[in-house]
Amino acid sequence: MGNRLSKIYTRTGDDGTTGLGDGSRVAKESARVEAYGTVDEANSALGVVLAVASVPEDIRRCLVEVQHDLFELGGELCIPGHSAITMEFIDRLEEVLDGFNADLPPLKEFVLPGGGEAAAACHLARTIVRRAERRVTALAANETTRPEVIRYLNRLSDLLFVIARVLARAESGEEVLWKRDR
Repeated sequence: MGNRLSKIYTRTGDDGTTGLGDGSRVAKESARVEAYGTVDEANSALGVVLAVASVPEDIRRCLVEVQHDLFELGGELCIPGHSAITMEFIDRLEEVLDGFNADLPPLKEFVLPGGGEAAAACHLARTIVRRAERRVTALAANETTRPEVIRYLNRLSDLLFVIARVLARAESGEEVLWKRDR
């Protein structure tokens, strides 16, 4: 591959616009930029989870794969009319989610974010994915957006919740549960 970015700054965004993948320019606060920007933020949050040394290898592999997916998903959002996320992506998330969830005890209370460094970081990533889902839903209200993108983000937030539970049990031996009568 040649040099994709030989110069990092272009000055073309100094006027408050940014270029989409199809070459068109939009305001930086547009719903499309908000959507793919929040997906990028979620991807970065997964990088924070992966920076924790105690993350088990099976979770590490899963999250790296998800980072690649999110890059493709962001590309789909950045290029109007482009398709990248398919039902196979969603089916894979569901399969992995079911595998991680199989050994967890059923929940009787709500889980509070925490339980260890990696678990807390994973909860933060989950909430950012939820925000990305809201941003894509807002975009879909006014522009064509494929339903697979929203489905993927919805499943991903579920997966990150389950992974946060697994990480909490691995890091501290227990999850932090909400206590209604404290």
